[in-house]
Amino acid sequence: MALAAAYGSLDQHSMLGSSSDSMLLNGVDNEFSFLPGADPATFVEEFQNSSSVDNRIKFHAGTTTLAFKFKHGVIVAVDSRATAGSYIASQTVKKVIEINPYLLGTMAGGAADCSFWERLLAKQWYQRRVRGDKRGPGLYYVDSDGQRTTNYMFSVGSGSTYAYGVMDTGYRYDMSVEEACELGKKSIMHAGHRDAMSGGVVNLYHMREDGWVKVSQTDISQMYYQSLDEKK
Repeated sequence: MALAAAYGSLDQHSMLGSSSDSMLLNGVDNEFSFLPGADPATFVEEFQNSSSVDNRIKFHAGTTTLAFKFKHGVIVAVDSRATAGSYIASQTVKKVIEINPYLLGTMAGGAADCSFWERLLAKQWYQRRVRGDKRGPGLYYVDSDGQRTTNYMFSVGSGSTYAYGVMDTGYRYDMSVEEACELGKKSIMHAGHRDAMSGGVVNLYHMREDGWVKVSQTDISQMYYQSLDEKK
């Protein structure tokens, strides 16, 4: 998991649980369940190490996700492209996970791993009923190794350097909601244009005091060429 945005704080115990139950999901040890058949690692190895270049697949993934806090809450924006090496596997991946009305997560990395950990986070949330407090919105970077970092701005993925460049240029804490939404979309748009592993559409969310709302879904290519027309 890449990012979590919530109103209130997320302490480490509430997110991951105690040592006795953090390794359980629905009463089952947290080991991935596979469909009956060939071992997945063995099955994939045939294609990764094929003697035929035409059959060789490299599962290198990429993405761009971002979030930043401002005066009126948190903006969360992501692209929607999934890649497997040089292949575009999908242009419609939902990289924002709507965990509950007050908590969003974004995915960067292996989709299956991210989905697994965010289901675990949702379970821990409902078990402990993490509550909001007077500190306002929270923004966290969380990964599967247990790292948890908080800051006012994050971008994760292969296109994150491009997104950071745009955000750093346009960010102000006292932005209006419209300005913040535009900054989030613009950052993903430029990352999607420059980074081959990012693309598709911009999915934009606004985390408010009364919960999150999905603001828009905008095609990255259309946004980019529209921005070129506006410069003429």
